[in-house]
Order: sequence, then structure tokens, then C-alpha cells
Amino acid sequence: MAPPFVFPSSLRDLERNADGDDEGEPSLRPEAPIAVTALRAADLEEFVKGTSFDLSDKELFCIEEQDVFNSVYSLVRDFTCLPPALKFNLVEALRSNLSVLLPNIDSLSRASTLSPSDGIPITDRIASHRNALKIYSFFLLSIVHTQESSADSGTGAKVTTHGRKKNPVYAWNWEAQRGRIMNLVANSLEVDLTLLFGPGGADERYLSFVSKCTFVLFENQNVLKDEETRNGLCRIIGAIATKHQRISQTSASVLHLIHKYDFTVAYLAEAAAAAEKKFGDGSLAISLIREIGRTDPKDYVRDGAGADNVGRFLVELADRLPKLMSTNLGVLIPHFGGESYKIRNSLVGVLGKLAAKAFKDVDGNNSAHSIRLRSKQAMLEILIERCRDVSAYTRSRVLQVWAELCEENAISIGLWNEVASVASGRLEDKSAIVRKSALQLLITMLQHNPFGPQLRTATFDATLEKYKEKLQGMESQSPEEDEPVNDHPLGEVTAGQDESVSDSCLPSSQDQRDQDPMIADITNLEQIRALVASLEAGLRFSTCITSLMPILIQLLASSSATDVENTILLLMRCRQFQVEGSEAALRKMLPLVFSQDKSIYEAVESAFISIYTKRIPTETAKSLINLNIDCSIGDLAAMENLVSSLVLKGEISSSTMSALWDYFCFNINGVRPVQCRGALSILCMAAKSSPSILGSHLQDIVDIGFGRWAKEEPLLARTACLALHRLSEEDKVKLLNTSTRVFAALQSLITSFSLPEKIWYGATEKAISAIYTLHPAPEIFATEIAKKSLSSVFSSLAMDGMSNGAELETQNGSFVSAVSATKLGRFLFVISHIALNHLVYIETSVKKIQKQKPKNDKSQHTNEDSEVDASKNSEAQGINAELGLGATIDIAIESLAEQAEREIVSSSCEKNLIGHCGPFLSKLCRNLTLLQKFPVLHASAKLALCILMIIDAEFCEANLQILFTVAESAPSEIVRSNCTIALGDLAVRFPNLLEPWTEHIYARLGDPSASVRKNAVLVISHLILNDMMKVKGYINEMAVRVEDEDERISSLAKLFFHELSKKGSNPIYNLLPDILSRLCNQHLKEETFRSIMQFLIGSIKKDKQMEALVDKLCNRFAGGNDVRQWEYISYCLSQLTYTEKGLKKLIDNFKMFEHALSEDSVMNHFRSVIAKCKKFAKPELKVCIEEFEEKVSKVHEEKKEQEATARNAEAHKQRMGSLDRILVTKEVGQNDGKSAEEEASGEFIDPSVDSNAEDQETGEASGAVDPSVDDSNAEDKETGETSEVADPSVDDRNAEDQETEEASEVTGPSVDDRNAEDEETEEATEAADPSADDGNAEDKENMREHSENISSGKSQTSSTCTELEDGSAEVQSARKPRRGSSRSTLKKMSQPVLEGSADSAAPVVRRSTRSSRRCFCSPVC
Repeated sequence: MAPPFVFPSSLRDLERNADGDDEGEPSLRPEAPIAVTALRAADLEEFVKGTSFDLSDKELFCIEEQDVFNSVYSLVRDFTCLPPALKFNLVEALRSNLSVLLPNIDSLSRASTLSPSDGIPITDRIASHRNALKIYSFFLLSIVHTQESSADSGTGAKVTTHGRKKNPVYAWNWEAQRGRIMNLVANSLEVDLTLLFGPGGADERYLSFVSKCTFVLFENQNVLKDEETRNGLCRIIGAIATKHQRISQTSASVLHLIHKYDFTVAYLAEAAAAAEKKFGDGSLAISLIREIGRTDPKDYVRDGAGADNVGRFLVELADRLPKLMSTNLGVLIPHFGGESYKIRNSLVGVLGKLAAKAFKDVDGNNSAHSIRLRSKQAMLEILIERCRDVSAYTRSRVLQVWAELCEENAISIGLWNEVASVASGRLEDKSAIVRKSALQLLITMLQHNPFGPQLRTATFDATLEKYKEKLQGMESQSPEEDEPVNDHPLGEVTAGQDESVSDSCLPSSQDQRDQDPMIADITNLEQIRALVASLEAGLRFSTCITSLMPILIQLLASSSATDVENTILLLMRCRQFQVEGSEAALRKMLPLVFSQDKSIYEAVESAFISIYTKRIPTETAKSLINLNIDCSIGDLAAMENLVSSLVLKGEISSSTMSALWDYFCFNINGVRPVQCRGALSILCMAAKSSPSILGSHLQDIVDIGFGRWAKEEPLLARTACLALHRLSEEDKVKLLNTSTRVFAALQSLITSFSLPEKIWYGATEKAISAIYTLHPAPEIFATEIAKKSLSSVFSSLAMDGMSNGAELETQNGSFVSAVSATKLGRFLFVISHIALNHLVYIETSVKKIQKQKPKNDKSQHTNEDSEVDASKNSEAQGINAELGLGATIDIAIESLAEQAEREIVSSSCEKNLIGHCGPFLSKLCRNLTLLQKFPVLHASAKLALCILMIIDAEFCEANLQILFTVAESAPSEIVRSNCTIALGDLAVRFPNLLEPWTEHIYARLGDPSASVRKNAVLVISHLILNDMMKVKGYINEMAVRVEDEDERISSLAKLFFHELSKKGSNPIYNLLPDILSRLCNQHLKEETFRSIMQFLIGSIKKDKQMEALVDKLCNRFAGGNDVRQWEYISYCLSQLTYTEKGLKKLIDNFKMFEHALSEDSVMNHFRSVIAKCKKFAKPELKVCIEEFEEKVSKVHEEKKEQEATARNAEAHKQRMGSLDRILVTKEVGQNDGKSAEEEASGEFIDPSVDSNAEDQETGEASGAVDPSVDDSNAEDKETGETSEVADPSVDDRNAEDQETEEASEVTGPSVDDRNAEDEETEEATEAADPSADDGNAEDKENMREHSENISSGKSQTSSTCTELEDGSAEVQSARKPRRGSSRSTLKKMSQPVLEGSADSAAPVVRRSTRSSRRCFCSPVC
């Protein structure tokens, strides 16, 4: 018996381990293998054929023989060197032997129970079978591995292919052989190997080798493209993991593949599902789910690609094994709290698959069914909760899952409205992808809604009321049935119990077949209750969709193309289900046809075609007419663009054009005049791209457009004028030759009063334009019209029309004419528009002449003699060009054009009617008091004035001031709007004249009228974006409009800045600092300012500009001390996007804003800057950021401490000043009382001694320095004649003098004791206790610390002069220290001293003592 075969790690290891296996036992190894590469071709072929013959001719176990084993090993080792035919022979021999061996294993298991017939022990036969199985499997798998390795390296024998495949194809069809080999190996693993390997299972090395080869092949994407090979590999994985119990090893390998190779995800999920299906054991799938669940969520954050692959695997597995996934979902739920949104996305997808597939079976009893329903409900609740996930990707994925559930009819009616409400709320999500998913979900919900094809709220409401009444009647008739009905699972449904409405309520429900058997016993009452509940749910859904119309209209203006496209699709679906408001909302999409985004234009065009043109011709014509009738001016322009484009593309057929003509000509019964006008308007739109459309009904246009129908439909005449203007050149000539009444009709339209006033102006404008387009001599015909209009104005001079007329006085006031204000206004309108059209006519004529000039030159050259040489002609042309003869002709043409333009308004010519109207119009417009009485005349006059100013520069310059005055102060917003629009035209035509008035043009942005502001925004936007006006310092007015109260104006202003940011190097970057400064001075609300600056800064995208803005903004901190300006600048800094350079610039400019860090609001903005920078900072930069943060915080704290100290000092200073004033006031009042008492008793006591003493004490406490000491000595000389003089204010006395004075005077050195001393002022003449000063010395020192605050000189000085009997005066003065004056000068007085008076003795002694004391210490004395 041959030794056992032991699987090596690789093919070459068989030679290395020739001495035996790891355990020391002998094993089958190659002995002296043949060097196949050294053989000649003939010898190699004979060798391969001999080996193949041995394998096929001998028994299956011949592979155990050493010579056969050596031969096969040698060929397999050098398999890549074999020719394709020899490869095929060898592989086929090995494969066929293994395929025959497998059935023998089954027969061997049966034979093991019987006695062997051939005498060979059964154990030997089992060993031989085991050896053969292992050897054949080893060699076949080695061949596959070797061949695939050589294919990857490109070293195989290749043949040239002429087919479509680019990959090299091997001549012997290796793909087919590979698939057969892998399926054969899979079969070998699926048979019962217990007899061969024993109850312990297959050989571990055998399974490891097979598993290793399988997973290596799984890493090759090209291998997995072959279905047969892929199926074989999946079977091998399933068998090894499930049948042979290698769960942990296989799970680890599968997860490795999932993390590393994304193309293996679906196939591995298929392998796990196939294993569960074939063996009835889902242990592999369960193990994978649990391994994924046990993984740390942070690992998925680090490995984004792996998390994506794992998520896809879970979704695929849930799709294939929904029940198994539902039972093991608990281990995955915690990952909803992880940071990886990809895993959360996958879990959401898993829940969607489970909700759609895991609960469809009807097996089990009622309790099991209720458990499944509760599980499904819990999953759906998780999905609703995940709609508020922090990640936009997850929110979007949840909405997509809900859409899938809608398509699967897996959402119950009770949950339908909740899902619709969630989707409606997500329409206002900040992320575009979430809004897109929400729109698509609503589209799907409408398409699969269970409530019917019509969702009109009124219909649902009426039907619901009807059945509610019926239900109430039936409930009142059978009250005894209420109790058992309430116990039923379907229960009584109310409007607030959505959850109790099951899918069985409607026939269209997917789960109707899943009803409980008890439902068959439902009575009519129960059915009506279910119907009422269904109607209530339908009504709520209809109301929810109807309420979305305002939001959808806003989304039509979104900057995201996907928002617009999906909103249009949703509105079309709403229109299909007849939702209220969808038609009006769809009309809002028409202006989007002017969008520069091609996808948006195509979406609008596609929607327009599907809604209005994909019908039979008559219905198409009717729908277009109805749309045209209800359109606004802007919608008409958009519709014109669409119709002309569709006519050009052939989307609107000629049959539809014929139907429109039938409507216009009243060939269809029931046509109204307004439909006639609409049909002609559509035809005019079509004529824009195909003018010949109007040529077939020229006479009908004149007869109907200006006939009796024009009186019933006033706009019909205007539309007819537009049709005449759109005629082709051939049709114009044809019209002039065939119809003579067209000009009479136009003249009658202009000069008559048949049309209403509001419509007449528009019709007249089109009529005058049509005259200048059709008439061969329009200036002559226009003159007749002007004269007729003038005669109609002044034809009623003799009539008494003062009550309805306007008084126009000449300069000398001698002539007063009464005319109709309405007629005068119409006359001015006609004159001005004739002048404007005449200007256009002159310019058109000049262009025709300039175009005709080259043709004339060419015809002249063709008429010259043929004998003239062509070279001479070219030479002559060159000479003429050098001499400027051609330029002279052009100059002459331009000169004539300028002269003709000047003559339109010029009054130099006596026959120029418009020229004479100019001064009259100018004077009329200056009479504002008169015009305010007639608003219509006011509007016409101002409009005419603006038009004439546009025509002539001199007239414009002369009337600019009155125009700006009217634009600013006119009471009518219509007049102000017209003037604002005219200013834009004037700025284009005469930029030099309007340049000094730029500030006043910008001022129109602040007009109180929203209409004027809107026009101002449009005008200024047009001028700036087209480089007709420079962006000057007043652009801050436009910035304020970004937060205008009118949303339309705000949108226009934002659009202006958006377009401005695209010009050049983004002018907003240069304008931002100036805008900031000006906005700081406008006292805007803080929220308004922040919104404006946030929007403007958001339009700056370049990093270099952001970095430069850091410098500019930091420099502005040093330019002012306004705290509010600091806050605004710091807010702007917080809105910038910082790069590493920008942050370094901010740190370098620290000195610029250091002083502003004391404010808390400024500091908060800098904290936000630091927090923003930390997010992107690298580790080395974070150190700088942290140092900067510490520095900023430290300065902020220091500044706050300094401010607190300054506030405390100021408060103390004010407190001390108030106490001083109170003390002085009390002292003066007490002295006044003493003087009065002494005067009454006939005695006089000098109170100045006490006051001086008090002043002395105050002066000592305050430590005030009196700079007038020297002056006081001189004053003492003057006052030394009297012995009563006392000067306590001398500051340069020594300490000994101070003690003496303190001992001889009443003192109060402490602030706390002053009030007590004030109460004892009556005893001020008595000697004071010297110990008082010693007791209060410490208080004195404390008071000296605040001497600077107290001696600031803020106390008031008050004097009281009392006239005595002897003519002397008593002066009582409160202390007020002043620079340059002594306190003694304020307290001088002379008074008699009464002898024998004890009360007066002490003061006299003190005065003399003080005086003598001063004499010794003062050098002056």
C-alpha cells in the first residue's frame, strides 16, 4: 500500500519535504522528478501522452504509484511550458479520473457493510480512495492556481483573436476547463467523506489548501466574471464552512475579502445564501452578521471603503435571507449610534429589505402573526426616526428606502400620512441630496397612493361627510354591536388613530390576501367604518400634498438643478392626480426657460410639451390659448421663447397652427373674443421663428384685429399691431398692395377714444411701432397723426371744462387755456413715442445704408471696363483707404444721422412740432403742484419728458435736475418707477451726463415703495453687470437690499452679487471693506448686518482673497474706537475661511485688534475663529493656534480687570464728590442759621474761623496741592491790616504747624465722623480736644490715598453776603479750590470784636495765634 499523501503548503513544497511530513511519518513525495522543460517537443508530447494513457488505462488508484505520481507532478510543476493540446490532455485525464472516483466513494460506503469480494481489506481500499481524492484534488487545484498566475503575469500561450474581446483567449478554452474543475472540487466536498476521513471530519490540511485556493481565486475579478467558475467557488465556500464546520476560519476570510475587494460583495452574499439554502444551515451568514456587529464602530470610521463594502454586503444578505437577517438584527442595531454614516446607510437599507420581504408569509397562528407585525412596526419606526439623522447621506438613504417600500406596497395606510409628513418636512432640508430624495419619495407616493386617481380635497371632504352621516345613522340603530366590534383587531377607527388602519381597508392593498379568517364575518357597519377611516387618511394625504405648493414654488427658484428638475416632475404628477394649486404652480416654471443651465431648460421644455402639446391639434390649441390668457407679462415672454423653439423643432405641428387660426377666425362654435386674442398671440409667438405663418391670413388680421371684436376685447387691437410688426418682408409688401385700410385703422386706434385708458397706451405704442415698420414714409404719416392728436387736445378751448381740465399759464400769465387732462396726456404719449420710434427709424436707415455701401462698391467694380487690370483696382482701393476716402463717407453718414437725431427735439426749426413741445413739456413737468392734481397726466408728462431726454443730449442736460427731483419726491410710485427706469436708459445713452448724479441713482434703492426699489435694483444691476456704470462707493445701498423686506427684491439683489462675483477677479473682494465701513454707519439691526456680510463673504471663494481680507479687516480695528464697529469687524473675521497663511496673518496682526479684546462679543467672535481653525489644522499648526488662544484669552482677562478697576475708581470718585457737596451744603446752611441768631441777639461771631478750620481739615484729608501758595503770601500782606484774617489753605506749612492748628481748631479728619462733626458745629468756637487728631490719624492716611479724586475741583462755590448795621459785609463761602487763587482770598472779612464776650474771645485768640504762627514760617512776613 502506498504511503499517505499529505497536503503541502504549495506545489514546490513536495520536493522540499521529501523526508516525510512534520510528524515524521512517511508520505507520498515525488522522487527524481523529470525536467520537462529540458525535453524536446516530440519527447514531451510522448511523455504527456504516456502519462495520460497510464491515468486512463490503469485503475483510479494508479496515481499512488510512484512513477505515475512523479510524472504527473513533473508535468503540473511545469504546466505553463506545455503546449495547449498537451495541457488539455493532462487536465482532462486528471479531471475524468476524479469525476469517476467520487461515485466510487458512495459505493465504498455500501461495500463497507459487506465482505470484500476481491480479498483487499476494506481499510486499504478506504486509504487508497482517500489518497486518490487528495492527490487528484491537489494537482487540479495546483493547475488552476498555476494557470491563473501565469495569465495575470501575461506569460501564457496566446492566440490572436479577431472578435470583440480584448482580453487574450487561450486556444484550449481554459475558462471552460476552470469552471469544470472548480465544480468538480465542490462536488468532492459535498459528498459524504465520513468513511474516508473518519468521524472527525476531513483532513485539516486538505480543507485549508482547498479554502486557500478558493479565496485566492476570489480575489481575481476576471475569474468571477465566469458564471460557472463563480458558482463552483461559492459552493466550495459554503461546503467548507457549513458541511465541514470551518465557520470561524471561513468567516474571517470572507470578511477580509469584503473589506478589501468591493467586487466580491454580491458574490459572497450569494455564497452565504446558497449555503443556507443547500444545507439548511445559516451558520455562515449568522457568523458574518455577528462578526460585523461585534466590530468597533470606530473601525468603520477609519476604514471608509471597508464600511461601504460591509454595508453593501449586509443589504445583499438581507435581500437574499430576510428571515435570517431579521432574527439577528439585534446585533447590528447598536451601530446606528456609530459615527460611520455608511454603516447607518446600510442598516437603513437592511431595514427596508426586511420590512418589504421578511413578513410576507402567512404561516403560523395569530400570536406569531402579531409578533411579526410588531417587529415590522418597530423597524418602520426606526426608519422614521432615521429621517432626522445627523448625516445628510443617511437622511437621503432613508427617504430612498421609503420610496422602495412604496413601490413594494409595504406601507400601511396608518403609516402613509406619517411618511408623507416626514417627506414634506425634508423638502426644506439644507442638503440638496435630501431634498432630491424627498421629492422622489413624494412622486412615488403619489404614483402608488391607495386613495384613488383623484386627490381633490373637496371631493374627499364631501364623500367623507356623506359616509360619516351614514355611519352615525347605522351606529344609532345598532348600539348593541359596538361592544364586540371594539374587540376586533380592526376596531373603530377615528381620525387620530392612524395605526389602526390596516392594509385590508382598501382593495388595492398588497396585504389584502393576508387578512385574518375572522375578517370574512365583518358586517356592513364594519366596512363603513373602515371606509370612513380610509377617507380620513386620504383627506389628510390630499391636504398634505396641497399644502406643499408654496414650498414647491420656492424650490423652482433653487440654485440646484436637481431641485428644479424633480420639483417639475412632482408638480406634473400632482397635476395628473388633480391636486389643487398644481396648475398655478406649474406656470411658475415658465420663467425658468431663460435659465443658463441646460438641464433646467430641457426639463421645462419637456414638461411644457407633455402638458400642453401632446394632444390632438384642437385640444393643444385650446390648452395653449387658455395658458396665454392667464399669463403675466413675464410668463408671456417665457411662453414666447418656448413656442418659437418648439415650432422650430417641429413639436407644434401645422395642424395645431390651423386650429389656432380657426379659433382666431371664429370658425369654431362658442369661441369668445378673449380666445380669439389668445390664438393670435400664440400665432405671433410662433411667427418669431417662422414669420411666414402670419402671411396666410393678412386680411383676417386687419379685419378682426381692428374690427368690432376689438371693442369687445380691448387687447385684441394691440395683439393685431404686434402681428403686423412680426410680418415677413414679403408679407409686408403684400399687405401694402392688397390692403389700404390698415393705416387708417392704425390712425383711428391712436387718435380715437374707443379703447379704455389703461389699454390704449399699450395699443398705441404697438400701433406707432407697426406704422414705422410698415409704412414707406413713416415720418409723413406720423406727422398727420401728431397734428390730429394736437387738434383733438385743443378743440375744446371754448368749452367750459375747468372742472375736469388743467390750467396751463404762459410765462407772462396773460393766457389761460382749459384742456382735457386725459387728452393732453395721450397727446404727450403719442408725441414722445413718435419721437422715439423716429430715432429708431433713423438708426435703422443708417444701418441699411452702411450695409448697402459695400454692395454698391462691388457693383461699381463689376461695371468697370474688363480691360482694367485687377491688380490696379486693388492698388486704387489701397490708395483710397490710405487717403481716408472710405472713412470720409462713413463720417458723412454719421454726421447726417446725428443732425437728424438733433432735429427730432430741436426747436430751431419752425415747422418742428416735437421741438416746440419740448419747452412746453419741460415747463409742465416743473409745475408739480398742478400735476399732482392729475395723476394720469403727471405720469404721461414725466414719461414723455424722459423719452425726449433720451433722444437729445442738450434737452437731457437741461432737465436732469427736475428728473431727479421728481424721482425722489413725486407722490406717485408709478412716476418714480418710470423715472428710475429712464435713468437707466439715460445712463446708457449719455454716461458722461449721468456720471455726476451716480449717488442719486443709488439713492433710489432706499425708496419707500417696493416697486421703485425693485426697478432700481434691476436698473443698477443691468448697468453694472454690462459695464455701463462703475461700481462706486454707494454699492452698500445695494448690499442693504439683500435683506429687503420684499423677497423679490432680496432675491434680485442676491442674484446681482452672485453675477458680480463672476466678473474678473471678483469685484466683491475689493468692495467688501468699503461696504463694511458704510454699513457700520447705517445703524442696521445686528441680524440684518450679519446676514448681509455672511452672504457677501460667501461669494468670495479664492484663498488668496480670503487671506488678503484678513489683513484689511484687522487694519480697520485701528481706525476707530466704536465698539459696535469692532463687533462688526470681528464678526466678518469669523465668517472667513482660513488657510494656514490666513491664520498666520491673523496672528501677526494681533497688535491691531488687541485693544478690542476687552469686549465680550469681540472675544466670542475670535473664539469661533479659533474653533474653526482647529478643525483643519495640522498637529504642528495646532500648537500655534493654542498659543494664540492663550494669548487672546490672557489679554481679554487683563482688559476686563482694567475696566473693572476704572469703573470702581470712577464710582468712588463720584461717591466722594457727592459726600463733599452734601457736607459743604450743610455747613453753609448751619452758618447761615448762626448768623441769623447772632444778628437777632445783637452779637456777632465770626464764623469764618470755623469754616476755615473745617476747610483745613478737608484740605488735610484730601492732600490737595494748592499751586498758589506764593500768591497767597502776597494776599496775606494785603489783608494783614486786620487782625481777624485767617488763611487755613497754605499747603507748605510744616508738620509742627499742622499739629498746632489741629490742636487749636475743631477738626474732622475721618470721613465717617464728618456727619457727627456737622452736628456739633454750634460748639465750633470752643477749643477742640487735641486727642481727636491722634485717634483719627489712621483715617487721615486713608483719606490721603484718595486725595486726587477728591481735589478734582468739582465742588460748587456758594457765597452769602450779609449786610451788617455798620455797613460791613459778611461773606460765607463754600470751599472751591482753584488754580492761582488762595482759599484765604475767599474768606476775607472785617468785623468788630465785642469785648467781654466769652463766645468771641476764643475765635480772636485763634486768629491771632494762627496769624503769628504764619509770620514765623513765612519769609514774606
